[in-house]
Amino acid sequence: MIKASHNVNQSPRTLEEFLIWEPNDGFKYEWNDGELIKFTGMKKKQYYIYDVLNLLFIEKGYYKNGSIMVEPDVMLTGVQMRRPDIAYFTREQVYQGRDGVDVIPEFIIEIISETDQLYKIEDKLTEYFKAGVKVVWNIVPNHEIVYVYTSRKNVKICTDDDVCSAASVLPEFQIKVSEMFVVPTTV
Repeated sequence: MIKASHNVNQSPRTLEEFLIWEPNDGFKYEWNDGELIKFTGMKKKQYYIYDVLNLLFIEKGYYKNGSIMVEPDVMLTGVQMRRPDIAYFTREQVYQGRDGVDVIPEFIIEIISETDQLYKIEDKLTEYFKAGVKVVWNIVPNHEIVYVYTSRKNVKICTDDDVCSAASVLPEFQIKVSEMFVVPTTV
């Protein structure tokens, strides 16, 4: 396959240019209907959250039916490519992706940092549910709080020993907020 030539120093102007663009500036990018969105991706200080959730995913045996992935490319529509911090794909979706099919994860986790802007978080939430996502967790590590959305209108705010659940997608994938932010004794 021959890639179309595009100057990596020049920002892409179309989705097609974006999909072959290979910037080398240390940032990650999303595409939203002509808008190039620059971000830094998951921070090192947030990796432990993925680790805790990945261990829970393995412990519950969900790895037999699918995968949770960090910052996957997700085409929400023909003009929107987002990179959620963590997304769950069924095994079938993983192999559809292998064949080039755009698939929508049913469960997405965003880890909210101090630089994220509320209106952009709300934009993504709206886009996710319009695309068919069933559960979104917005985790705010600095305040040890998790917003569990099953629609834009249905949200459970979890703190302390409240249980966060992805039950409509992964029935036993649940964790207390306090367990998400505790450093394991085996470290």
